Amino acid sequence: MASIKLENLSKVYPGGTARAVDRVSLEVRDKEFVVLVGPSGCGKSTTLRMIAGLEEPTTGSIWIGDRLVNDVPAKDRDIAMVFQNYALYPHMTVFENMAFGLKLRGYPKAEIEKRVQEAAEILNIEKCLTRRPSQLSGGEHQRVALGRAIVRKPKVFLFDEPLSNLDAKMRVQMRAEIHKLRTRLQTTFVYVTHDQTEAMTMGDRIVVMQGGLIQQVADPMTIYDKPVNRFVASFIGTPPINLIEGALQKRERKYYFEEGSFRVKLVDEMGTRLAPYAGRKIVLGIRSEDIYDKLFVSEASPDNTIRATCEVVEPLGSEVFLYLNSGRHTFVARVGAHNRPEVNKDMSVVLDMSKVHFFDPETETTII
Repeated sequence: MASIKLENLSKVYPGGTARAVDRVSLEVRDKEFVVLVGPSGCGKSTTLRMIAGLEEPTTGSIWIGDRLVNDVPAKDRDIAMVFQNYALYPHMTVFENMAFGLKLRGYPKAEIEKRVQEAAEILNIEKCLTRRPSQLSGGEHQRVALGRAIVRKPKVFLFDEPLSNLDAKMRVQMRAEIHKLRTRLQTTFVYVTHDQTEAMTMGDRIVVMQGGLIQQVADPMTIYDKPVNRFVASFIGTPPINLIEGALQKRERKYYFEEGSFRVKLVDEMGTRLAPYAGRKIVLGIRSEDIYDKLFVSEASPDNTIRATCEVVEPLGSEVFLYLNSGRHTFVARVGAHNRPEVNKDMSVVLDMSKVHFFDPETETTII
């Protein structure tokens, strides 16, 4: 197996001035599952294609194991790639699709049959080996594409948004299948997606990208609980974090966040760290699960309770999203299924001020 190391990797397309990938440095450890996530155009797929040898870097170095592969053709990098569109040959059977790469490399017939059969058993597609792609479901297409990669027994698996063509239920199922596959194969995976749910549930570490730059690299819960800037905080999480603009004020040795239509008190340790922002604009971020209906809070303080109008109630079975309006900002609370306030009525909600984040309005970096 192998690690991957990227050193100051950049990509500028001919005739372009902006960098599709801008000085990316990253190390993927042996047998690690790393997810590149970000909005369309952030450079994640371009980075993956440079690792695969399908794009040539403008500057920088790519190492697979202890081997510099910048000038090594894709076919000689000992990687296997699974694409978004699966790219199966329609005139070939499933067996022939899975065996094709091995035949090109001159493997003996017995070895090819053994590897294809092993991969088919892992993916539970033994009954599909004689079918053609037109006779397969979306999930079976995905499994065949995975099987074609597995038979290669590569050092590195590269996935470029492989689940985006599947329906919601099948995506959940295939996420579990890829988890099982990773555990069984014990190799290195680099996985590209725009879906932050896939990133959170699948990766050992997540690489959040925007504008060709890496914004943060960390394990999923660190990304969620300790985002380095406003973009990471808003991109990771469903629904997105609530961002509320206001000002920090100091009154009688206590610090308050004043939004205009409400005021809440900061916990003491946060006030001390935010002291340089007293009297200045600041952005408060709070996750939807950290906002509660006062009716269901046993000990609510006036210092962290505000009034808001409930504009939409969105039941989701085990939980309910409340879309609230303070008069100056809209925000979302995620509450229990039993909580169904009246629409277009004012209600009191409690903010868990121990869980909030604060961002600099100019640099957008996280203050706390």
